[in-house]
Order: sequence, then C-alpha cells, then structure tokens
Amino acid sequence: MFAMLSVDEAVARVKAVFAPLESERVALSDAAHRVLAHDVIAPVDQPPYAVSAMDGYAVRLSDADAAGARLRVIGTAPAGHPFDSPVGAGEAVRIFTGSVVPQSADAILIQENAQAEADVVVTTAPATPRHIRAAGLDFRKGAVLVLSGHRLTARDLSLIAAADCVSVDVYRKPRVAFAATGDELSRPGEPCKPGGIVASSGYGLKTLIEGWGGEPHDLGILADSAEAIGKLPSLAAGADVIVTMGGASVGDHDLVKSALAPKGFVLDFWKIAMRPGKPLVFGRLGATPLIGLPGNPVSTLVCAMLFVRPAIEAMLGLKEARPLVTARSASAIGANDARQDYLRAQLSTVDGELWADAFSLQDSSMMSALAAADGLIVRPPHAPAVETGGRVSVLLLDVG
Repeated sequence: MFAMLSVDEAVARVKAVFAPLESERVALSDAAHRVLAHDVIAPVDQPPYAVSAMDGYAVRLSDADAAGARLRVIGTAPAGHPFDSPVGAGEAVRIFTGSVVPQSADAILIQENAQAEADVVVTTAPATPRHIRAAGLDFRKGAVLVLSGHRLTARDLSLIAAADCVSVDVYRKPRVAFAATGDELSRPGEPCKPGGIVASSGYGLKTLIEGWGGEPHDLGILADSAEAIGKLPSLAAGADVIVTMGGASVGDHDLVKSALAPKGFVLDFWKIAMRPGKPLVFGRLGATPLIGLPGNPVSTLVCAMLFVRPAIEAMLGLKEARPLVTARSASAIGANDARQDYLRAQLSTVDGELWADAFSLQDSSMMSALAAADGLIVRPPHAPAVETGGRVSVLLLDVG
C-alpha cells in the first residue's frame, strides 16, 4: 500500500534518480539554449589591443591638453588597418571607432573638438585618454566567461564568440520517449472512435520537452492491453527516461503498472497529494526511469512541468530552481484540503503589483483554461482561505 507523497518529496525522489549525462562538443552556431558541461575560459584578451572608442585623432596628451594646439597629421588608421609607426611630438593620426591606437599615442582628440586644415589639425578642446579602450578591457585571457551548468543565451553566445571560440562542450540532450495509452484515443485528423477523444497532450508534452532541452521521441498511442503496453521496453530502447500518459490510476484499464511488472518495472511511488495529478507513477523499467503521467490533459501537462522538467534539468546539470513569485489574488479563494492545488490563473500588473485571477472552473480536462493561463496559483495543503487582494504564490508558465 502506497501512501500519498507530498509534491516536494515526490520531486526530490524523482531528481535523486537522475545525474548529468555525458558531454558533447558542438559548434557555437548550434549551441543556443544548450547547457554548458565545462566552463568557457577566454583564450585571448578582448580587445586584444588598445582601440579608439571614437572617431577623431590619436595624439600624445602632452601635445593636445588644451585648445589651440596645432598638430601635423602624419597618417590614417582605419579599422582593420593599423598605423604602424609611432606618433611623435606634435603629430596626430586620423583614427576611427575600433581602430588600433598607434604607438606612443595616449589620448584621442575627438572629431567634434578638432578643426582640420590640410595636413594640420587644430584642437578646439583638450584631447582625453578616456576614449581609449585598453587591451583586455572586456575580459582577459584565462578569465571564466560562462560557468558550467548554465543554459546558453544569445548574450552568452556573443560573449563566447568574442573570445574567438568556435565550439563548446555541452551536455547531451536527454532522450525522452513518451507514449499515450487508451483505446479511446485517436490522433487529430483521424476518424474519432465511438465514445472516443482526440489525443492532445502529446503535442504539448513534445513542445515542453524540446523547450526544456530534451530530445522527444513520440511512441504514439498504445492500446489498453497488457500486450500493447508490454511493448514499451522495446519501443523506448535507448531512452534516458520514459514518460507515459494515462493508465496510471486505479481503473480496470489503467494497466501501466500491471502490464510492465513482468517486464521488470519496479514501482517507487504512485500517488501524490496534489490536484490536478494525484495518480502519478514513478519507478524503473529495467535500468530506465519511468514517469507515468495522468491522462487528463491538464493533469498531464501540469505534472510534466513539476516532475518531467526536473528530471530533464538534472540530466543537463542545471542547478537553478524555479522560484515562485508572489501576487495578489483577484478573487477570494477558499481554504484548501490535504492536497496541494495548482490553480490556473491569468496574471496582470496594476500599479506595479502582480495580480493573479484564478479561473472559476478548474476541471482537469479543460485545456482552454490552461492555454489561456499565465501561471499556476500554488495552494499548499490545508492553506487557509484568501480574501480578494490577499497574497498567493504563483508558478509562472513558460511562454512556449
């Protein structure tokens, strides 16, 4: 007999089973949103030499520290074409943003403070060293640019590229095999079975898995029979985790546990004190962890967010927890019972404060409310009633 676990204990037991996967080397152009397996160390200084931050003239400060100085222009230094000779006393070199500062120059006379007269430039205001970007101003060789365990953003990729790195070590994408179960299910566009329903959850689950950094493998719909579900080990060969949808409750046709037992399935836990999603199965099918999600669409996706996501993130070496945010409730919420509630809600900001408006209907079959929601109001077991304007905790939903 399995007692109901708290959500926190169930999540902890799921995460404990998974460890970071092996790493692979990928081109920087293919590394967006991947998770670093090793720190990125700068192999060079950036910039590699002192450069001008403005258009103007490279000069010696001692020659141009006041208005009215006359300097002989001895050359030009466009970006990508350094001026190779030093700047002598009373001399200047025409320079542009990003150009290498010539030897001996230690200040920039910006164009707005310069009056050109043939091969002479006259200062109308002093030159200044502050318009020179020193070598290594951005980062030095040997600096840690991005730490391992971090999901790479557009900003990270630009930083790594600036260090002249062409590839990075990232964790391999976890292979997530998933299947729906149920004789009543059909794919969108297929003839609907008598008394049947369209299998919709797999499309959302696939998108979530991809967004979290996994590699989804859709095994299709398995019939409500021990024979069909018993094929799961061979269908999911090579997966890092198996996810089923439906067949996890107590009905005569909820066969995931019983059909897989002869195939080596060992149950860890079954029921969780939460709503939606009480009948969630977790265990091992041989050496492969299996998460059996409930079949109602909302329950499927909410439980995926709470349990499949941490599993994927553990395999990717991610350590960041998803923090809850605080909001004011737009309506009164009654006292909670012994199960942790996840209420679909729309969010808005009024006068700088976040407000959460829970939908009046929270049935676990209603995908329309989940699709329209921005977050889930989290109501712990036995939470007291909340008046309109009271504080509630909210789990933000992914944009995708």
